[in-house]
Amino acid sequence: MVLEILGYSFIQKGLVAGVAIAIICSMMGVFLVLRRYSLFGDALSHMAFGGISVGMLAGVYPLWTAFAVSVLGALGITKLRKSTKISGDAAIAVLLVSGFGMGVLLISISGGFKVDLFSFLFGSILLISTEDTLLIVGISAGIIAVLSVLRKQLLHFTFDEEQAKVNGLNVDRLNYIFVILASVTVITSMRLVGVLLISALIVLPNITSIMFGKSFKKTVAISVSISVFSVVTGIIASYYLDLAPSGTIVMISVAILVGVLIAKYFGVIGRTRELQVKS
Repeated sequence: MVLEILGYSFIQKGLVAGVAIAIICSMMGVFLVLRRYSLFGDALSHMAFGGISVGMLAGVYPLWTAFAVSVLGALGITKLRKSTKISGDAAIAVLLVSGFGMGVLLISISGGFKVDLFSFLFGSILLISTEDTLLIVGISAGIIAVLSVLRKQLLHFTFDEEQAKVNGLNVDRLNYIFVILASVTVITSMRLVGVLLISALIVLPNITSIMFGKSFKKTVAISVSISVFSVVTGIIASYYLDLAPSGTIVMISVAILVGVLIAKYFGVIGRTRELQVKS
C-alpha cells in the first residue's frame, strides 16, 4: 500500500523536500537549542510572515522577500542586542512581534487573507513544484556543507562563547553567519510545516535526542533520525487519513518526545547527562 503512493509525483516531491528540510532543521536546531535560542526559529518565521506580506503586496515571489526581511531583521536584532545589551529573550520577542505586526498590517492593506497566504501559514509540502523541490534540496545541501565546514567553530562558540573569543575565534562573524544560516533554514522549511509550526520541527527532535545523553555527534544523528521518521510517516499517514501533513508531522514528533519521557520515567533510558562534546 505504501509502495503504491510512492508512485505519485507529488508524494515523491514532498518526501524528497521533506527529508531535506528535516535534516537541516535538526542540524541547525541542535545549535539553537543548546544556545537556549529555541524560540529564535519562531521569531524568524514570524519575521518571514512579514516578508511574505511584502512580497504579496509588491507582486514579488513571497519567498524571496521573506528571505530578505528575515535575514535583515535577524542581523539587525543581533546588532541591537550587542550594542544595547538587550537580553536574548527580549531580542527574540522584539523580532517576533515586529514581523507579525508588519505582516498583519500589510495584509490588511492588500485586502485580507488569501489562499496563497494560508499555504505559507500552515504549510503545503504536497503542493510544491519540481522547481521548489530542487531549490529546497540545493539550499539544504549548501546549509549542510557550511555547517560541516564550521562544525568545530560553531561547537566551541555554542558551548562557551567567551572561551571561544579568548582562543582567537571571530565570535562576531560566527554570530552573523549563525543568524543567516538559521534564517535560511527557517524560510526553506516554511513549505513543509508553515510559519506557525516551524519551531516545532527545529526544537522537538533535538529536545528528544538530548534526552538520550549521548555525544554531540550521536545527538545530532538521533535528532536527524527522529526528524526524518516524523516527516516521512507524517506525509504518508496524512495522505491515507486525509489530514493536514504539517499537523500530522508535528504530532508524531510530540508523540516520540512523550514516549521518550515515559521511557526515562520507567528507567528504560538512562539519566540525562550533560551533552558530551566530542567533535
